[in-house]
Amino acid sequence: MTQINREGKSPQSNIALQMTGVSKRFGPVQALSQVSFTVRAGTVHALVGENGAGKSTLMKVLSGVYKPDQGSIEINGRPYTFDKPEQALAAGVSMIYQELDLAEDLTVAENIFLGNEPQGRMPFTLDDKVMVRETVELAKRLNFDVNPTAVVGNLSTGDCQIVEVLKALMRNASIIVMDEPTSSLSESDTKRLFKVVRELREQGISIIYISHRLEEIVDLADDVTVLRDGRVVHSESVTKLDIRQIVRYMVGRELNEFFPSRNVIIGDVCVRVENLSSAENIHDISFEIKSGEIVGMAGLVGAGRTEVARAIFGVDKKTSGTIFLEGRELRVHSPADAISSNIAFLTEDRKRTGLCLQLPCGWNITLPNLVEIGMKYVIHPARESKIAAEIAERIAIRWLGPNAPVDSLSGGNQQKVLIARWLLANSRFMIFDEPTRGIDVGAKKEVYTLLNRLAEQGKAILFISSELPELFGIADRILIMRRGRLVGDLMTKETTQEQVMHLAAVEAN
Repeated sequence: MTQINREGKSPQSNIALQMTGVSKRFGPVQALSQVSFTVRAGTVHALVGENGAGKSTLMKVLSGVYKPDQGSIEINGRPYTFDKPEQALAAGVSMIYQELDLAEDLTVAENIFLGNEPQGRMPFTLDDKVMVRETVELAKRLNFDVNPTAVVGNLSTGDCQIVEVLKALMRNASIIVMDEPTSSLSESDTKRLFKVVRELREQGISIIYISHRLEEIVDLADDVTVLRDGRVVHSESVTKLDIRQIVRYMVGRELNEFFPSRNVIIGDVCVRVENLSSAENIHDISFEIKSGEIVGMAGLVGAGRTEVARAIFGVDKKTSGTIFLEGRELRVHSPADAISSNIAFLTEDRKRTGLCLQLPCGWNITLPNLVEIGMKYVIHPARESKIAAEIAERIAIRWLGPNAPVDSLSGGNQQKVLIARWLLANSRFMIFDEPTRGIDVGAKKEVYTLLNRLAEQGKAILFISSELPELFGIADRILIMRRGRLVGDLMTKETTQEQVMHLAAVEAN
């Protein structure tokens, strides 16, 4: 029987990619075990699994970053062995990472030709006109709207995704790997990216699409392969699966209660923010959070949610406003002031502004807490490791130990390292900014369980999220931001997602 892709057309019959029996071990950890992975030409193939399931390792084998211990790779029927990424690029494999790899000071055209620049007539010069012309031609052929002379640093994240795609196509990629491409995109940019992906499929390009947003998978992909613990546990046409089934394959169990129940006695007002404004377009924000209460914050991209958190934590300078913690007015002019005032802030970008990726996990946990654990002047490594290990055990961080580099952990476990940091600090007011971004459904549930546990301990929690189902599943109340102002404060049980979205998106008459 002829298979039909999502656009109702028969895909090419040949196989674009065949990885067979791929295994990879890192010390005692078996990251991949006899993985076989097949991608049909001209299709979107979703690769899903929990953090640590082996998705990134498999794709790094494909892109030449890692050499497998065993296994084979065939692209369009031809066998390949990659010792470095340049060989994978030459074979037509291009990977677009979650953290985009663009030179922000260069133009769109310069980024697209980076490393393959056409030479000018004079020695040691480049032919800018050729780069601009060929960029325009390539974009036009794919119905992309880009300005080849625009500086990349001035573009939106959505536009940067388009530049990455064009860069891959300029290198004649026939297989493009997209790793969490929508994790930082607005809803409109996500829709535009979906249109781009479908256009690439029409052009015969094969897309390997990695995402934890399963609703995207069922909407966009033709096929799906599920990894668990370094093995393929299922591979099938998406039309034969639903989200519930995909989740079951990913975690090996049913998630009957995705959001864990919580039985917390809400106490007195713990945090009070009055008339907060900042130079980052935040205007006259006031709200309260009680002990044991989880208060969500919703809003569209650019609404000012993160800026509120940064102003409270002392990252951005306040132009007005007062913060009270348990009735005591705080003087917060810097993150150090906030930490000493028992405020915690888990940033939305854990890799850039949360973690020191090259440092050990234990150091990342104790770093802002050295005074509190008696190491202001002299660090005692054995005691420091013991403290980090004890708190990591409390929240079930999966690692090789406190001395493991934090960038060796999955996204969910990296998030737990940040949570461990603030648990050690015994913070009373905790701000979580997009804490489940880029982590899988199983790790999300663990984060929700940790939030509930913190609430049970009487912490006051501000929970910022772009996912409304998440806010409705975990928050007692929801604050709604629009254009730097607080436009709603609603009890979760008394409102709907439609009402929240209306407040976030529609200007009052």
